[in-house]
Amino acid sequence: MPHDVRDQIVDFVRRWSEKTEIGAGRFIGWLSMRASKFYSWRERYGRVNEHNGWVPRDFWLEEWEKQAIAAFHLKNPLEGYRRLAFMMLDRDVAAVSPASVWRVLSQAELLRKWNGKPSRKGTGFEPPPGPHQHWPIDVSYINIAGTFYCPCSVLDGYSRFIVHWDLRESMREADIEIILERAKEKYPQAEPRIISDNGPQFIARDFKEFIRISGMTHVRTSP
Repeated sequence: MPHDVRDQIVDFVRRWSEKTEIGAGRFIGWLSMRASKFYSWRERYGRVNEHNGWVPRDFWLEEWEKQAIAAFHLKNPLEGYRRLAFMMLDRDVAAVSPASVWRVLSQAELLRKWNGKPSRKGTGFEPPPGPHQHWPIDVSYINIAGTFYCPCSVLDGYSRFIVHWDLRESMREADIEIILERAKEKYPQAEPRIISDNGPQFIARDFKEFIRISGMTHVRTSP
């Protein structure tokens, strides 16, 4: 596989793992990739497929080209190395590959880490000052006479009171909506913050729209 496509897949997993706080391992499974292949690509991030070539690829660049790459980056500090490569080509600055741009900027210590934002993972939530401000919700499974059922409970984060619960044969996104809607019917003035894990029901697009229409907010816990 071309190294640019390989790096794009690594970037995709990194970006959306950070945005959704879903572990990279789950994205690898969804992409039907072997974990060993993905982590091998991540180790080779930014490198060309050298096929055991003995000539170091960095020697293909002249010194003036390396200086031009560094100078162009300093003029455009917000652009990624791939975009810089094509911008330099369009403006007749230097004709180099994205991988070469990455290596030059990396050696000059000009690259920003992809995960530069401080992580809030593990910091938890501030306890709510009153009832019906936080509603944690979770789904579990129980075996009744050989059949699995899905109990779901909505708690009040302040009092730990069970606002509403239900037992269903399946727990799809629509089922979660019904359970939350019935909890809202009991307390129509409440506009709680729903707190959930990263289950498929809670990351669905329809669920996000339901939360918006219902006047609630939603936050997911760290994986």
